[in-house]
Amino acid sequence: MANKLLNVTMTKSKIGRLRSHQECLKGLGLRKIRQTVDVIDTPENRGMINKISYMLKVEEV
Repeated sequence: MANKLLNVTMTKSKIGRLRSHQECLKGLGLRKIRQTVDVIDTPENRGMINKISYMLKVEEV
């Protein structure tokens, strides 16, 4: 079974955000603005993405 991938791009700065939101960025592997990572579409990753959706751009691969 092939896992679906999500292309996640950080669009806004993490400075001044809640600590939990910064930890979500770290958990997704995002460090810089306009950095893009591919993450596996799991409920855990979806939860982090939904929590900080206002600072991300998400595309299905």
